[in-house]
Amino acid sequence: MRRFLPIFSLLLLGALALGACSDGASVAFTRVDAEDFASEIEADPSATLLDLRTDEEIATGYIDGAAQIDFYEPTFSGDLEALDRDAHYLVYCNSGNRSAQTVREMKELGFTQVTELDGGIVAWNAAGLPVVTP
Repeated sequence: MRRFLPIFSLLLLGALALGACSDGASVAFTRVDAEDFASEIEADPSATLLDLRTDEEIATGYIDGAAQIDFYEPTFSGDLEALDRDAHYLVYCNSGNRSAQTVREMKELGFTQVTELDGGIVAWNAAGLPVVTP
């Protein structure tokens, strides 16, 4: 037991030192169902709602207030990089595949608060939530 005490003490001191160096910014990445996603939209009107679908997909209906960043456009990564890393983003696509890939990229880029719609607009529609049809 004595042999492990110094190692434990060093680990504890290291953890405390890292905490002291933190800038206090919290990092939150969550995947939520359609009802909770709707609640997030309502609860945080300053959040940016990102629709990752194509123009053709958006023409079938989108969540009110969404801004489009087409996942398949060659400018997609650059468009993500231009966003404020400390803002809250709510992201969705058609079924969840593109949004999951986007969330991974956002983590790598240092974003701090991203909420993903599990199941995409398909889940949103299945829950009977409203969409805007252009």
